[in-house]
Amino acid sequence: MKNIFDVKETETVIDRINELTPTTRPIWGKMSADQMLAHCNVTYEMVYDNKHPKPNGLIKFMLKLFVKSKVVGGKPYKKNSKTAPQFLITNARNFVEEKARLTDYLKKSQSLGEDYFDGMESHSFGILTKKEWNTMFYKHLDHHLSQFGV
Repeated sequence: MKNIFDVKETETVIDRINELTPTTRPIWGKMSADQMLAHCNVTYEMVYDNKHPKPNGLIKFMLKLFVKSKVVGGKPYKKNSKTAPQFLITNARNFVEEKARLTDYLKKSQSLGEDYFDGMESHSFGILTKKEWNTMFYKHLDHHLSQFGV
């Protein structure tokens, strides 16, 4: 797994994001480019913004039990996988704004560094290691950027 906290890797991911245009079409799936960027921003909203309610104890337990290993494990996501309700983006979004937000979130995460995240509690999965944070951040972005051929 590539290290999203590495400056060069963050720049590579941002370069991939910059290849997108509002009319870039997905290779698979139904999202438009603006929706995909907004979808990817949700992960970072859960880290930095107080936009999404935290799951209650039972839901969090279920997420840790059944979903966490898929999100922070090394196995790639399958195409057209189901997603959590918070990540569903069904309306049009401002492409330029979503792209800028995602780029800013990436730069912020990279500048804080992996040690900042090591042992930090995630919104849905409890305490994660820096390796798990890296996997969660990178794998999700790589999946969707590959979905759009960049």
